[in-house]
Amino acid sequence: MRALTSHSRVVGALMMRELITRFGRDGLGFLWLVGEPLLFCLGVLGLWALIRPEYEHGVRLGPMVMTGYMALLLLRHQIGWSLNALSANQGLLMHRGVAVLHLYLARNLLEFLGATAAFAVVYALLAALGQVGPPGDWALMYGGWILLGLMGFGLALIFAGLAQRHAVMERIVPLLTYAMIPLSGAFFMVSWLPPAAREAVLWIPLPHAVEMLRAGVFGEFVETHWNPVYASVWSGVLILFGLALTAGARDRLETE
Repeated sequence: MRALTSHSRVVGALMMRELITRFGRDGLGFLWLVGEPLLFCLGVLGLWALIRPEYEHGVRLGPMVMTGYMALLLLRHQIGWSLNALSANQGLLMHRGVAVLHLYLARNLLEFLGATAAFAVVYALLAALGQVGPPGDWALMYGGWILLGLMGFGLALIFAGLAQRHAVMERIVPLLTYAMIPLSGAFFMVSWLPPAAREAVLWIPLPHAVEMLRAGVFGEFVETHWNPVYASVWSGVLILFGLALTAGARDRLETE
């Protein structure tokens, strides 16, 4: 218990330091951490509202875009901010109490909290405009969002570990995150696909978490397809693989 408390204090201190170094002491700080994904999501919502009908396949456009785009932003921010987590904080590893994993945890938790707050604000705005009602299932909504965060953490560790071993990965990863857009299920419902394509998409773990999130928001009256066990197992696999890739990162930094 004492060790857990110690690790929590280190991660908390690193999160505060990250806020200060990224946004400054006199800036908006955490408000901008929330405001950045919020503005992106509102911009996409506004654009889609101009070019797309209000309903598609019986699903309202606003909450459909909100759930998909916020999920995508969470994943991309977790991955993007983890790539240079070590190089930007290399000096902190001189302290015995700071481990490599602390740096990754701090950045990922910060992005998760910022995206969660932005999601809540967008949801409240859409609810005020009559675009969405209260969540149909709070547990499903929370479960899907947390699974997305866990998968994002695993992917962030994997890409960061690969980038540390191969410098070219820092240029390739942004392209790979764009490739995640059609694979994530962010801008379509699995039920809209033909049966053969649906089965293929459900082999990918990310759509399960997104569909869980949408099942929680829309309720039982919208058809969704997801398997929480499959998504949870994949979350664990991604994190373990990421931990294996980032193991020994401190030694590689000292060698360089």
